[in-house]
Amino acid sequence: MSSWVPNLVPMAVLLPLLGAALTLSFRRSPALQRTISVGVLATVVVVAAVLIHQTDAHGPQVLWLGDWPEPLGISLVADRLSSLMLLVSAVVSLLVLIFAIGQGQADDEEDTPMSIFHPTYLVLMAGVSNAFLAGDLFNLFVGFEILLFSSYVLLTLGGSGPRIHAGTTYVVVSLVSSSLFLIAIAAAYAATGTVNLAQLALRIEGLPAGVALAVQLALLTTFAIKAAVFPMSSWLPDSYPTAPAPVTAVFAGLLTKVGVYAIIRTQTLLFPESPLTGLLMWAALLTMIVGILGAVSQTGLKRMLSFTLVSHIGYMIFGVSLATEHGIAGAIFYVTHHITIQTALFLITGLVERLGGTTSLDRLGGLAAASPVLAILFFTSAVNLSGIPPLSGFLAKIGLLHAGLEVGTPMSWVLVVAGIVTSLLTLYALMKVWSQAFWRSAPREAAGEEVDGAGSKEFETRPVPVGHGAAARTDSRGEALATGPRDFYTDPPRRRRSATAQAAHPLPNAMLWATAAMTAVGILITLVAGPLFAYTQRAATDLMQRDPYITSVLPPEVRR
Repeated sequence: MSSWVPNLVPMAVLLPLLGAALTLSFRRSPALQRTISVGVLATVVVVAAVLIHQTDAHGPQVLWLGDWPEPLGISLVADRLSSLMLLVSAVVSLLVLIFAIGQGQADDEEDTPMSIFHPTYLVLMAGVSNAFLAGDLFNLFVGFEILLFSSYVLLTLGGSGPRIHAGTTYVVVSLVSSSLFLIAIAAAYAATGTVNLAQLALRIEGLPAGVALAVQLALLTTFAIKAAVFPMSSWLPDSYPTAPAPVTAVFAGLLTKVGVYAIIRTQTLLFPESPLTGLLMWAALLTMIVGILGAVSQTGLKRMLSFTLVSHIGYMIFGVSLATEHGIAGAIFYVTHHITIQTALFLITGLVERLGGTTSLDRLGGLAAASPVLAILFFTSAVNLSGIPPLSGFLAKIGLLHAGLEVGTPMSWVLVVAGIVTSLLTLYALMKVWSQAFWRSAPREAAGEEVDGAGSKEFETRPVPVGHGAAARTDSRGEALATGPRDFYTDPPRRRRSATAQAAHPLPNAMLWATAAMTAVGILITLVAGPLFAYTQRAATDLMQRDPYITSVLPPEVRR
């Protein structure tokens, strides 16, 4: 193994932070900001790919920061799990950034530059990377706080009332979870004298059962809030739909998965003989069912997808709750699949909003005629998320259901049945979107009928790009209504475009190609499902055995 490889580990954190500083310095040059941001994230993709190869071939890569004796310093650890999460998050963040850049250019961002987006977005990615690589609880907390601080800014871009309201809810929930996390860290340190994950894995075994259970409950509660696990999931559908399309996409794809990652890491490393598997099974069951029932009842595309996001978090918790290698492997594969597909669907939603003027299904129609490419992208991602063979969603669900049948307990059978029902209801919800938004003809009011400020049902939609000072109007549920042009109150009434008029104004190429690439990544996962399943199985084996992680992080004298 090359001695330089561990030095790559912090690059996934340092490069975005350096890029954030540079883009902030060049805030008066949007073109240079875009170049720096894309270059930084593309480099992180390469770094993550190298780490995947090295961790798979040579085991975990560890770098201790600061000139402190081990294990008192800060450790960054890349193993099979964290390297895979790092690569997927880097690819997703890069494609979403390209989408955001395309949206800004299409809407003449040069006239009203918002210099804060690029540095904030890069800081967000640094926080995500730091959370994946953190080798101790406190550094994991720091990673969460970095990404949460950045997400506060991104969520409220534009400063509209609904965004500020949603941002307030998001901030309050995040502050509560962060406070609980600090309490859990303090409890773990008080009980064991360390916050290093590898050392905690050894010392927790010697704690009284009640103390260990209290620490586990505190950590699980914290991460369950961040991952939107029922009953701590109600904040998500109220927060995500109000954000700009690229921000919603990266939030939906990545942020909740950081919470899931933390659950996988702590459950396997710190609590391998967990007494809470039954509780996790109930949480998985209720998250799946409540989430998907919320989805089928929605008439707005953004809220519908937000509820499906919640329901599919239940699949991941299902795999963790089985506490078997196949269950953990299935959960890791499902996280990888879901990050890509959920991101693609929210990017598609941004294009739907741009093309149809709204995300309310009651007002949409004729999109397949207006943009056949967009229709194909939505249909592909929808059936993938629903689990139609032979796509990755089907393979991910089959892996989890097989693991559940292997366990063979009554509760695992209930979860298997719930997983099948949730998959069918997901298909129903998304095919309803297909039928109403894409397949049917455009409603009369959306087909060219003039709307005005006096008696209309809604104003013309003109989505506001990331980086603009104006903000899209939304209804009480966060679904996009239009805002006419930038000065909503002074510009004259306008007409909505019919499907024919929409077709004459094609979607911006950069936005469309970024969305197509994101959809293609989901298909690529299908094509490499065999090697990827084998990789996730090896990752699960390492997690369940724990020794590869512990021996790589701690020197022999500390392990005694």
